[in-house]
Amino acid sequence: LAFCRGRVVRVPKGPLIRVVGTEVVIPCNVSDYDGPSEQNFDWEFSRETDFVRIVSTWDSTFTSEEYQKRVGHGDIKLRRSSNDAVELVIRNIQPTDQGRYKCSTPSTDATVQGNYDAEVQVKVISDGLSVSGSKARSSVSLRLSEGDSFKLRCSATTTSPEHTHLHVTWQIKSGSIWRDILSLTHEGKFQPGPGYEERYRNGDIRLDTGVNDTYRLSVSQASSVDGGAYRCLVSEWVRGADSSWQKIQEKSVEIASVGIQRTDVVISTSNVSVTERDSLDLTCNITTDRSGIFQAEVMWYFSASLDDTLSDAQVLLSMDHDSVVSDSTLISLSHVDRNSYRLLVRDVDVEDSGYYFCQAAVWVPLHNGSWHKVVERTSAPVNVVVTAFEPDYEVFLNASKTPKFSDDPTELNCRITNAQDTEANIRFTVSWYYRQRLRSDDVVTEELMATMDADWTLLLGDRIRERTQNGEIIFSKKAVDTFSLRIQWTSESDRGDYFCVISAWSRHRNNSWVKSKDVASATVSIFWATQDYTLTVEAVKLKPFFVAGHTFEMTCKVSSKNIKTPRYSVLITAEKPLTDQSNPNGTTRIISLNQDSVVRLEDWTDQTRVDGVVLEKVQENEFRYRMYQTQVSDAGLYRCVVTAWSPGGGGMWREAVNGLSNPIQIDFQMSGPVFNVSVHSDNPTIYQGELADLLCIVTMEGMALEPDDMSFDVSWFAVRSFALDREPVLLASLDRRGIVMQSRRNGSSDLSLERISPLEFRLRVHGCEDHDFGNHYCVVTPWVRSATGVWQREPDIKAKPIFLSVKMDVLNAFKYPLLIGIGLATVIGLLSCLIGYCSSRWCCKKEVQETRRERRRLMSMEMD
Repeated sequence: LAFCRGRVVRVPKGPLIRVVGTEVVIPCNVSDYDGPSEQNFDWEFSRETDFVRIVSTWDSTFTSEEYQKRVGHGDIKLRRSSNDAVELVIRNIQPTDQGRYKCSTPSTDATVQGNYDAEVQVKVISDGLSVSGSKARSSVSLRLSEGDSFKLRCSATTTSPEHTHLHVTWQIKSGSIWRDILSLTHEGKFQPGPGYEERYRNGDIRLDTGVNDTYRLSVSQASSVDGGAYRCLVSEWVRGADSSWQKIQEKSVEIASVGIQRTDVVISTSNVSVTERDSLDLTCNITTDRSGIFQAEVMWYFSASLDDTLSDAQVLLSMDHDSVVSDSTLISLSHVDRNSYRLLVRDVDVEDSGYYFCQAAVWVPLHNGSWHKVVERTSAPVNVVVTAFEPDYEVFLNASKTPKFSDDPTELNCRITNAQDTEANIRFTVSWYYRQRLRSDDVVTEELMATMDADWTLLLGDRIRERTQNGEIIFSKKAVDTFSLRIQWTSESDRGDYFCVISAWSRHRNNSWVKSKDVASATVSIFWATQDYTLTVEAVKLKPFFVAGHTFEMTCKVSSKNIKTPRYSVLITAEKPLTDQSNPNGTTRIISLNQDSVVRLEDWTDQTRVDGVVLEKVQENEFRYRMYQTQVSDAGLYRCVVTAWSPGGGGMWREAVNGLSNPIQIDFQMSGPVFNVSVHSDNPTIYQGELADLLCIVTMEGMALEPDDMSFDVSWFAVRSFALDREPVLLASLDRRGIVMQSRRNGSSDLSLERISPLEFRLRVHGCEDHDFGNHYCVVTPWVRSATGVWQREPDIKAKPIFLSVKMDVLNAFKYPLLIGIGLATVIGLLSCLIGYCSSRWCCKKEVQETRRERRRLMSMEMD
């Protein structure tokens, strides 16, 4: 197959049958070639034997003399469709153009292979197609009503010597575009145009053939879209040599111009305004030019919203084409004249406000006596507004109680005055509104506090719901014409403008209540002048000089302004030096006394001096703080934190302002010894399972003390990191009474803490594990007995940490696993030998039975 490949030139398979006077297009393409992608083509023509050159894509002198004029005028030309394909176009082909056409391509291949030209036979036949209207040459004009039927005819014949088929299409002109309606194809199939498929399936559009080669278009249920110019388009088709269908010519003729008179349904009036309890009168008019017999079917609809569809609307009344009206008590439908239908609604209500529209269908009689609906239309909706019967009244709002201070009561009365035309079917309700007052010019919208329904159900706003449920705000109706709003304890957030809205409700015929009118009152301002709260606190130390062990006493005097009947709560705080390890934050809350004179210990943790601090109320604005048996560790700055409280709603207290006093300093002159602490270990690097010894050594400088006059609290901590970047973990502690306390541990190691000398404390870690590593240090709290026999606590002292490293003993770690492995291997080996011996001795033994040979002597024949 590789040797058979080469250039291939292709033209359509002939003969090509064309009609005289039409345009002929002969394509030619080349494939499987070498060289440039764009190929050139030469066309030649032959009637008998010799070929005449027609046109070329690359040589302008290629055209012979007899074709130069037609080529120059463009009647014959080449049209390139791609790099490897062209089309020969011959306009207005004549019988002299019948013959053989050859397409050839100049060689661009390295070797000559394949074919370089191809021929096709073109046959020119006479024009035998004739298309005409039914009777006249010019088109007719039809004027029809919507829903009518009409028929159009055209005639199409052909006298072609070839076996050709006709393709008939009916078209309508929409604007400047012709659209297909229905076609009878050259293959004998009916094909509806776009948009006409459903009408074709319903039988409203048909195409029938008749005698004398006529084609009739029948249209039923004509609508406005069927108006326009109609034409009959006929094309002639012939089957080619390759069995494909080819269109050889096409003709058309305009048949008729059809006008459709639209049937409209309108309501005679536009938007209507009716007073409550009056009558509503609407007329539905049907506009049509239909002169024959017809009957109308009318149906009236009502919709509360313009967005509702026809299926969502309410049917009021209907009249069929036999003039049968559905029954209704308050609504009637009458036939005024041939095209008018009147709807009358008596005693209208506010609920009758909405949109009214009518739907009309036109019915015509058929030959068999039945009726046929030809068109149906719906009118545009008419907006009907029913104005309620409004009573005449005014609303007056006044404040019977106004607050002068915060938490004072407020009471507002909303009264109905000058009420006229108030019947028994009128009911009044109230709505309360609040508008915040701002100092700037910003606009603040009013906020609904509460409103009443027609059945006097109270609906609360989000802002006051909780306060109303707690009884702080009360809504009431004092009289038939008076509504009241009372705020038991008015706060600063309640300051602003208040107004009320009185709503009138009317009873309708279905015993429902509908709001008919709203009247708002003038605003009433609730406001009182306020000044900023001020609070001043002064702390005074009563004893200017004292020593450790004595009682510290200070008083806090409070003064306030612009606070109504204040009460005070006091908190005593101490700011310790930064060297104090007991409180890293620096400030300690000691004791507090609230506004109800209830005392509470806050962060006072010295169990030996639970009763060592006292806070009491001397006067209404004076408080005294005492601290008995002061220690050196109590040194620092002491303050009074005071909070002023004012009475709130419901017997509650409301925080007004906070104040802080001046500091009072407690300082002790240190004349005793100075303690230092260090940590020591003879072997800080140990192996797992060994014992670790850590010593906490206390040294003294300055005045020497007897061992019985000093005692120590010792606590050991560990930081499980190299860089001291984690929180310390308490390991164990030993207080000055000798009581040891250990924290919970997760590992198998154990701790012991003991005092080995008056100034040395030893921590032992038994059976160390890898998680026992880290920086270890001790914190010592010295206690010194004064000359008066009182024990004084000195500041905490922290030792410099020492790093304990725990290593793994490789020999001990692998000793037991190796012994166990060797033992198991020995046992398994002996067991294997025993199993092999038993198998060979009893299970695999083979017994061989040999044939026993007889060892008898031959007997003599005589004895035998």
